[in-house]
Amino acid sequence: MAGRPTINTVAAAAGVSRQTVSNTINSPQIVDPRTRQRVLAAIEQLNYTPSAAAAQLRTRRSRVIGLRLQPETDGINGAVLDRFLHAFTVAAQRESYRVMLFTAPDDAAEIAQYSQLVAASNVDAFLLTSTHAGDPRTAWLASQGLPFVTFGRPWTQLSEADRHAWVDVDGAAGTRLATEHLLQLGHRRIAYVGFPRSADLADERLSGWATAMADVVSAESREHLARHVCDGVDAGSRAAESLLAESEPTAFVCASDSLALGALSHVRRIGQRCAVIGFDDTPVAAAVDLASVAQPLTQAAEAAFDLVLAQLNGESPSPRQYLLTPHLALRGSGSVTPDPSTSRTESE
Repeated sequence: MAGRPTINTVAAAAGVSRQTVSNTINSPQIVDPRTRQRVLAAIEQLNYTPSAAAAQLRTRRSRVIGLRLQPETDGINGAVLDRFLHAFTVAAQRESYRVMLFTAPDDAAEIAQYSQLVAASNVDAFLLTSTHAGDPRTAWLASQGLPFVTFGRPWTQLSEADRHAWVDVDGAAGTRLATEHLLQLGHRRIAYVGFPRSADLADERLSGWATAMADVVSAESREHLARHVCDGVDAGSRAAESLLAESEPTAFVCASDSLALGALSHVRRIGQRCAVIGFDDTPVAAAVDLASVAQPLTQAAEAAFDLVLAQLNGESPSPRQYLLTPHLALRGSGSVTPDPSTSRTESE
C-alpha cells in the first residue's frame, strides 16, 4: 500500500469505523475483545503509528514528564541518577512520552519551575529525585492535583491522604548486606564512613551497618568505629586515616563509592590490609576493583514510570510505593580477609 497508513486505512482493513480504531488505541477496555484483536492485527499489518500531535490535541496532553537535573557533584555518584534517568527515559519512550530536563538551585526554585511549566502546558507530570525530610515539593504538587512520582521516600510520616507514589531502594538492607559479608570473612572491627547525620538517607544507611554490628561490638565501640563526613573522595580518605589511627579497623563499609574510593586509596597508599565496600556500584568502582552495593536502577525506573503513567490514565496503582532490595557486587576490595596478627577484638 503506497503512502503512510492512516486511521482510515486501518478502519477499512479491520472492517470497523474510525471511532472504533480510536477507541482501541485510547480506550481499549470499552472495545469488544474480538473487535479489538482485529483492529490490533490491522495496525500491526499496516505498521500504523498514531499521530502524537493529534493525540495531544484530543487529550490536551503534552506527553512530557518534567525532571529537575541535579547539580553535578564529584562526577562519581552522579552516575547513579544518570543511569536511573536513562532507564526512565527508555520506559517513557516505549509509551511515546518524553522527559524534559530543567535546572533549579533549590527546592523553592524547582517549585517555581513547576508552576511555569504547568501554566505553559508543557508537561503532564513530574519525576522528583533527592527527596528529604520535610520536602516541600511533594506537598505543592499534591495541592495542585498534579501527577508525580518520587525516586526516594518521603522520609516524613504522612497521613493517609498525603501519601504519594514513590520508588526507593532499601539502603539499610544494602549496608547490612555489606557488613554481614565482611563478618562472614572474619572481620570484627568493621568501620563505617557515611554522611552527616540526618533523618533520611544518611541515617538509613548507617542503621544497616549498626544493626549488623550490634552483636559484635558495643554501642560505645560503634561510635568510635563510625565517621560522618560530607560526600567526596578526599573526605573518605581523611576518615579512613582517622579511623585507622584511633580504632584500627580491618574493614570499611561506606555510604557511597566516593567515600569508599577515598578509603581504598588511603589503605592502598599506606599498604594497610583492609577490606573496603562502597555503595552505588558506579563505573569507577568496577574500574578500580572496588566492591559495592548495587541498586536495581532499571527496575526502579520502570516502576516509577508505571506509577506516573497510571496516574495520567486516571488509575489508582496498587501498590503505590515500592521499596526495592539492592545486591552486593563483589570485587577484590571486598574479599580481603583480616590479618590475625594485626586485628583487634572487642575484648581488647
